[in-house]
Amino acid sequence: MIRAAVLNACGTPPTITERPAPVPNDGEVAVTVEAVPITPLDLLCASGTSYFGAPSTPYVPGVQGVGRLADGSAVWFGTSAGMRSGVDGSMATTVAVPSADVVALPSGVPLTLLAALGLSAVAAHAALTHGGGLTAGEQVIVLGAGGVVGQAAVQLALLGGARRVIAVARSASARVRAEELGAAVAIPLLPDDDVASMADRLRAVADGPVDLVLDPVFGVPAAAALRVLRPGGRLVNLGSAAGATAPIESAVLRGGSLRLVGYTNNGLSTAQRAAALGVVAGHAAAGRLTVDHEIVPFDSVADAWARQDAGIAAGRIVLAL
Repeated sequence: MIRAAVLNACGTPPTITERPAPVPNDGEVAVTVEAVPITPLDLLCASGTSYFGAPSTPYVPGVQGVGRLADGSAVWFGTSAGMRSGVDGSMATTVAVPSADVVALPSGVPLTLLAALGLSAVAAHAALTHGGGLTAGEQVIVLGAGGVVGQAAVQLALLGGARRVIAVARSASARVRAEELGAAVAIPLLPDDDVASMADRLRAVADGPVDLVLDPVFGVPAAAALRVLRPGGRLVNLGSAAGATAPIESAVLRGGSLRLVGYTNNGLSTAQRAAALGVVAGHAAAGRLTVDHEIVPFDSVADAWARQDAGIAAGRIVLAL
């Protein structure tokens, strides 16, 4: 028997249940799970309101996790729990997952930290590189720098050769943290910001041309950041935390010959995702990449789920199994 967090109805937290151990099918491997993050995608799928449709319940949530194979080697793995009917996810002491969704990790990588970074850091890395074409010496704006994607993006931009990062975040603590992580300056996102005033504040702290914007928020911040890009500059959008729409003017795009790029992890092949995870894991193992996270015992999954859903957790919650 194994222990699993089972979600019995959409909109409610999962609870711990005992169930038979999974038997891997052809092309699958068994993973002994050590740590699982509670991610926004997990919460969205379990709400029953995602673009994937309401999941069939009961099911085990968790779209990713870290653990060990039978030989003791450390791996990251992904699942389609909540996105495909009949698929159980990572929130169990043992899982059976397709071999194609398992990525070997380097020795020495802290597994709980890698769980916290996970696909959020993959998104930050791939959006900067594949989506944004980051090159050495560029100045980068990271919007939403207080979130997991934003924190990772500040560090990964610098590790990728950016000469300078400007961070934008709502809370004072998030701005302090962004500067601790390497941002040259962090400015606030104000409740009454309009496009012009925010663009002026971005220009005031920029050191020469801005080449690339990493945007997990959209809305007014994205429209303002577009105004400060150099001719031919790029904005990569991978979220809408500040608004589903943005007041973007055609003249701004055309006048600067700007590139507005949409990014999703779903656009990565398994090989590209594995390569990005390798970069993230390598930096984490070397102590070059971190993100705020809170480690919670598996038995406290219901409370942890509710706190993460309410946005009152101290960073990304990682369940320790």
